[in-house]
Amino acid sequence: CSCCADSRRHSSILYNILRSEERAAPPPGLRPRRGQGQASRSCPCGSRRRVALRSPQVACKAASAVLVKTLRFVQNVPCFQELPLEEQLLLVRSCWAPLLLLGLAQDRVHLETVESTEPSMLQRILTTRRQGEQPPPRGPAPGRPHHGPHLPSTGEIQAIKGFLAKCWSLDISTKEYAYLKGTVLFNPDLPGLQCTQYIEGLQREAQQALNEHVRLIHRGDEARFDKLNVVLSLLRSINANVIAELFFRPIIGAVNMDDMLLEMLCAKL
Repeated sequence: CSCCADSRRHSSILYNILRSEERAAPPPGLRPRRGQGQASRSCPCGSRRRVALRSPQVACKAASAVLVKTLRFVQNVPCFQELPLEEQLLLVRSCWAPLLLLGLAQDRVHLETVESTEPSMLQRILTTRRQGEQPPPRGPAPGRPHHGPHLPSTGEIQAIKGFLAKCWSLDISTKEYAYLKGTVLFNPDLPGLQCTQYIEGLQREAQQALNEHVRLIHRGDEARFDKLNVVLSLLRSINANVIAELFFRPIIGAVNMDDMLLEMLCAKL
């Protein structure tokens, strides 16, 4: 595959992600403290406060390992391998974040966050005005990408934690996670797909297999299939850019996730 030429470089994105910077493995409990990360009830803008990972090296390393495991899972799906490379890339680029979150839930990776000391936009404006300087721009100039860090808000982090908590409360099995991942991976509604009917059939098969498994294993819980699909609906409210900023910018910088996914998909993980 000619697109894999850069994967041999020691300075490659994949190499930098997998390079170990911690001698010890991630501790089993990256659990948030009681009340941590919750917005203040006295402040209506609490959900917009910026937060960061308490131990970014540990959490980012765990997320990177889950991403590698997730792409290895995708590569081992025979029906996925039968698709043209362009179709594979389109599917992975659109669903890597929800697949990663399912992997984090499956591996029970807990997130511990702290409120950031980064000043808000209002604080920066007031400070610069007192100093007689020009206030900071509201955003990047037209045509110029914004390369600065964007810390997730409390509300965005709570959405992620809420998703993880929902998965853990359902005690989802390995097979159920696999069927959920198949449903997410084979999304026929993406613009630009050429094999739409084939992909739609694969998604239907994943849902059917999940339903049959649930009816066989959880005969006393008729609502479990619907509960598992609620998990998928929670994924739609979580922005992929938030996942990239939270887990990957601290270790690889402002790299394009599409470039990283292309390299990892073409590599033999």
